[in-house]
Amino acid sequence: MWRLGPGVRVCSSAVLGGGIGSRAWILNAQVPGGYPRLDPDRHLAEIAAAEGLSGPGAGLMTAADVAAYTTAEDGGVTATVTTGLGVRGWAAAPDDDRPPSFRPGTVNIVVSFPVAFSDAALVNAVATATEAKVQALLDAGLDCSGTPTDAVCVAAPEPGPDGGEPFAGPRSTWGARIARAVHSAVRAGARPAAQPAGPPSSGTGVRTTVTGCRTPASNG
Repeated sequence: MWRLGPGVRVCSSAVLGGGIGSRAWILNAQVPGGYPRLDPDRHLAEIAAAEGLSGPGAGLMTAADVAAYTTAEDGGVTATVTTGLGVRGWAAAPDDDRPPSFRPGTVNIVVSFPVAFSDAALVNAVATATEAKVQALLDAGLDCSGTPTDAVCVAAPEPGPDGGEPFAGPRSTWGARIARAVHSAVRAGARPAAQPAGPPSSGTGVRTTVTGCRTPASNG
Protein backbone atom coordinates (compact mmCIF):
# COMPACT_ATOMS: atom_id res chain seq x y z
CA MET A 1 0.00 0.00 0.00
CA TRP A 2 1.27 3.47 -0.90
CA ARG A 3 -0.06 6.48 1.04
CA LEU A 4 0.94 9.25 -1.35
CA GLY A 5 -0.22 12.29 0.55
CA PRO A 6 -1.29 15.57 -1.08
CA GLY A 7 0.14 16.91 -4.30
CA VAL A 8 0.77 13.64 -6.15
CA ARG A 9 -0.54 12.76 -9.60
CA VAL A 10 -0.89 9.21 -10.87
CA CYS A 11 -1.20 8.00 -14.45
CA SER A 12 -2.34 4.40 -14.58
CA SER A 13 -4.29 1.60 -16.21
CA ALA A 14 -5.55 0.52 -12.76
CA VAL A 15 -8.87 -1.29 -12.42
CA LEU A 16 -9.91 1.35 -9.87
CA GLY A 17 -8.95 5.00 -10.35
CA GLY A 18 -7.23 4.63 -13.70
CA GLY A 19 -6.36 7.58 -15.95
CA ILE A 20 -4.50 10.74 -14.93
CA GLY A 21 -5.34 12.66 -11.77
CA SER A 22 -4.51 13.42 -8.17
CA ARG A 23 -4.44 10.29 -6.04
CA ALA A 24 -3.99 9.88 -2.30
CA TRP A 25 -3.07 6.20 -2.35
CA ILE A 26 -2.29 3.13 -4.45
CA LEU A 27 -3.01 -0.41 -3.36
CA ASN A 28 -2.20 -3.78 -4.87
CA ALA A 29 -4.67 -6.41 -3.64
CA GLN A 30 -4.11 -10.15 -3.78
CA VAL A 31 -7.11 -12.27 -4.75
CA PRO A 32 -7.56 -16.01 -5.40
CA GLY A 33 -6.54 -17.44 -8.75
CA GLY A 34 -10.14 -18.42 -9.48
CA TYR A 35 -11.39 -14.92 -8.70
CA PRO A 36 -15.20 -15.09 -9.07
CA ARG A 37 -16.32 -11.44 -8.89
CA LEU A 38 -17.24 -9.43 -11.97
CA ASP A 39 -16.93 -6.04 -10.24
CA PRO A 40 -13.22 -5.72 -9.37
CA ASP A 41 -13.47 -1.93 -9.09
CA ARG A 42 -16.16 -2.18 -6.43
CA HIS A 43 -14.23 -4.92 -4.64
CA LEU A 44 -11.08 -2.78 -4.57
CA ALA A 45 -13.07 0.15 -3.19
CA GLU A 46 -14.31 -2.14 -0.39
CA ILE A 47 -10.75 -3.25 0.38
CA ALA A 48 -9.55 0.36 0.43
CA ALA A 49 -12.31 1.34 2.85
CA ALA A 50 -11.46 -1.61 5.10
CA GLU A 51 -7.84 -0.41 5.15
CA GLY A 52 -8.92 3.07 6.21
CA LEU A 53 -7.97 4.70 2.91
CA SER A 54 -9.90 7.81 1.92
CA GLY A 55 -9.97 10.16 -1.02
CA PRO A 56 -9.25 9.23 -4.64
CA GLY A 57 -6.87 6.35 -5.18
CA ALA A 58 -5.73 3.71 -7.66
CA GLY A 59 -6.39 0.02 -7.05
CA LEU A 60 -4.63 -2.92 -8.67
CA MET A 61 -5.43 -6.61 -8.37
CA THR A 62 -3.36 -9.76 -8.80
CA ALA A 63 -3.33 -13.46 -8.01
CA ALA A 64 0.45 -13.25 -7.41
CA ASP A 65 1.82 -13.28 -3.89
CA VAL A 66 1.96 -9.58 -3.05
CA ALA A 67 4.43 -10.26 -0.24
CA ALA A 68 6.91 -11.48 -2.88
CA TYR A 69 7.23 -8.09 -4.58
CA THR A 70 10.50 -6.99 -6.15
CA THR A 71 11.83 -3.47 -6.21
CA ALA A 72 14.62 -1.53 -7.90
CA GLU A 73 15.85 2.07 -7.81
CA ASP A 74 17.71 4.13 -10.37
CA GLY A 75 18.57 7.81 -10.00
CA GLY A 76 15.59 8.64 -7.79
CA VAL A 77 13.11 6.40 -9.63
CA THR A 78 11.65 3.48 -7.65
CA ALA A 79 9.88 0.56 -9.34
CA THR A 80 7.93 -1.99 -7.31
CA VAL A 81 6.54 -5.05 -9.09
CA THR A 82 4.43 -8.10 -8.33
CA THR A 83 4.98 -10.67 -11.04
CA GLY A 84 2.17 -13.13 -11.69
CA LEU A 85 2.80 -15.00 -14.93
CA GLY A 86 0.40 -17.93 -14.80
CA VAL A 87 -1.65 -16.63 -17.74
CA ARG A 88 1.20 -15.23 -19.82
CA GLY A 89 1.22 -14.87 -23.57
CA TRP A 90 1.71 -12.39 -26.40
CA ALA A 91 -0.23 -9.15 -26.71
CA ALA A 92 -1.03 -9.68 -30.41
CA ALA A 93 -2.84 -13.02 -30.20
CA PRO A 94 -5.55 -14.43 -32.49
CA ASP A 95 -9.16 -13.74 -31.50
CA ASP A 96 -9.77 -17.33 -30.42
CA ASP A 97 -6.70 -17.21 -28.16
CA ARG A 98 -8.15 -14.54 -25.85
CA PRO A 99 -8.80 -15.48 -22.22
CA PRO A 100 -11.93 -14.46 -20.31
CA SER A 101 -12.36 -10.72 -19.79
CA PHE A 102 -10.82 -10.58 -16.30
CA ARG A 103 -8.25 -13.04 -14.97
CA PRO A 104 -5.95 -11.52 -12.33
CA GLY A 105 -2.74 -13.35 -13.22
CA THR A 106 -1.08 -10.03 -13.72
CA VAL A 107 2.25 -8.21 -13.64
CA ASN A 108 1.54 -5.03 -11.67
CA ILE A 109 4.10 -2.21 -11.83
CA VAL A 110 4.15 0.89 -9.63
CA VAL A 111 6.78 3.54 -10.41
CA SER A 112 7.43 6.69 -8.40
CA PHE A 113 9.75 9.58 -9.15
CA PRO A 114 10.63 12.80 -7.34
CA VAL A 115 10.01 15.29 -10.16
CA ALA A 116 6.84 16.53 -11.83
CA PHE A 117 5.91 15.32 -15.32
CA SER A 118 3.65 16.85 -17.95
CA ASP A 119 0.54 14.90 -18.96
CA ALA A 120 2.26 13.67 -22.11
CA ALA A 121 5.35 12.61 -20.17
CA LEU A 122 3.21 10.64 -17.69
CA VAL A 123 1.64 8.72 -20.57
CA ASN A 124 5.10 8.24 -22.08
CA ALA A 125 6.33 6.93 -18.72
CA VAL A 126 3.65 4.21 -18.77
CA ALA A 127 4.76 3.23 -22.29
CA THR A 128 8.42 3.18 -21.25
CA ALA A 129 7.65 1.01 -18.23
CA THR A 130 5.72 -1.39 -20.46
CA GLU A 131 8.57 -1.62 -22.97
CA ALA A 132 11.01 -2.33 -20.14
CA LYS A 133 8.69 -5.02 -18.75
CA VAL A 134 8.63 -6.87 -22.07
CA GLN A 135 12.42 -6.60 -22.40
CA ALA A 136 12.84 -7.99 -18.88
CA LEU A 137 10.53 -10.95 -19.53
CA LEU A 138 12.48 -11.87 -22.66
CA ASP A 139 15.80 -11.41 -20.85
CA ALA A 140 14.50 -13.74 -18.11
CA GLY A 141 14.00 -16.44 -20.77
CA LEU A 142 10.21 -16.20 -21.05
CA ASP A 143 8.51 -16.33 -24.45
CA CYS A 144 5.81 -13.72 -23.78
CA SER A 145 5.02 -10.01 -23.58
CA GLY A 146 3.15 -10.31 -20.27
CA THR A 147 -0.37 -11.28 -19.20
CA PRO A 148 -3.73 -9.97 -20.49
CA THR A 149 -4.38 -8.02 -17.28
CA ASP A 150 -1.02 -6.33 -16.59
CA ALA A 151 -1.26 -2.84 -15.11
CA VAL A 152 1.06 0.12 -14.62
CA CYS A 153 0.86 3.07 -12.21
CA VAL A 154 3.32 5.97 -12.33
CA ALA A 155 3.28 8.56 -9.55
CA ALA A 156 4.88 12.02 -9.59
CA PRO A 157 4.46 15.37 -7.85
CA GLU A 158 1.93 17.85 -9.24
CA PRO A 159 3.61 20.12 -11.82
CA GLY A 160 4.21 23.79 -11.13
CA PRO A 161 4.09 26.70 -13.58
CA ASP A 162 6.79 25.13 -15.74
CA GLY A 163 4.50 22.18 -16.53
CA GLY A 164 6.91 19.46 -15.41
CA GLU A 165 9.39 17.30 -17.28
CA PRO A 166 8.31 17.11 -20.94
CA PHE A 167 9.82 13.73 -21.87
CA ALA A 168 9.84 10.20 -20.44
CA GLY A 169 10.85 8.08 -23.41
CA PRO A 170 13.60 5.50 -22.85
CA ARG A 171 16.34 7.81 -24.16
CA SER A 172 15.34 10.80 -22.04
CA THR A 173 17.02 11.28 -18.66
CA TRP A 174 14.04 10.24 -16.54
CA GLY A 175 12.70 7.72 -19.02
CA ALA A 176 16.02 5.87 -19.05
CA ARG A 177 15.90 5.65 -15.26
CA ILE A 178 12.31 4.37 -15.38
CA ALA A 179 13.29 1.73 -17.95
CA ARG A 180 16.28 0.49 -15.95
CA ALA A 181 14.39 0.36 -12.65
CA VAL A 182 11.39 -1.47 -14.14
CA HIS A 183 13.61 -3.85 -16.08
CA SER A 184 15.55 -4.80 -12.95
CA ALA A 185 12.44 -5.31 -10.80
CA VAL A 186 10.49 -7.28 -13.42
CA ARG A 187 13.44 -9.47 -14.34
CA ALA A 188 14.01 -10.34 -10.67
CA GLY A 189 10.34 -11.20 -10.24
CA ALA A 190 10.16 -13.21 -13.47
CA ARG A 191 13.10 -15.50 -12.75
CA PRO A 192 11.05 -18.05 -10.72
CA ALA A 193 8.57 -18.41 -13.60
CA ALA A 194 11.44 -19.21 -15.96
CA GLN A 195 12.62 -22.09 -13.75
CA PRO A 196 11.33 -25.68 -14.17
CA ALA A 197 8.17 -26.23 -12.16
CA GLY A 198 8.56 -28.07 -8.84
CA PRO A 199 6.08 -30.43 -7.18
CA PRO A 200 2.60 -28.98 -6.60
CA SER A 201 1.96 -27.21 -3.34
CA SER A 202 -0.15 -28.93 -0.70
CA GLY A 203 -1.64 -25.63 0.50
CA THR A 204 -5.36 -25.13 -0.02
CA GLY A 205 -6.07 -21.74 1.55
CA VAL A 206 -6.53 -18.45 -0.23
CA ARG A 207 -6.15 -14.97 1.15
CA THR A 208 -6.84 -11.41 0.22
CA THR A 209 -4.15 -9.00 1.28
CA VAL A 210 -2.51 -5.74 0.33
CA THR A 211 1.14 -5.01 -0.33
CA GLY A 212 3.19 -3.34 2.35
CA CYS A 213 5.63 -1.43 0.17
CA ARG A 214 7.04 2.04 0.64
CA THR A 215 7.67 4.80 -1.87
CA PRO A 216 9.42 8.13 -1.33
CA ALA A 217 5.97 9.72 -0.91
CA SER A 218 4.66 7.05 1.46
CA ASN A 219 4.67 6.05 5.06
CA GLY A 220 2.31 3.13 4.45
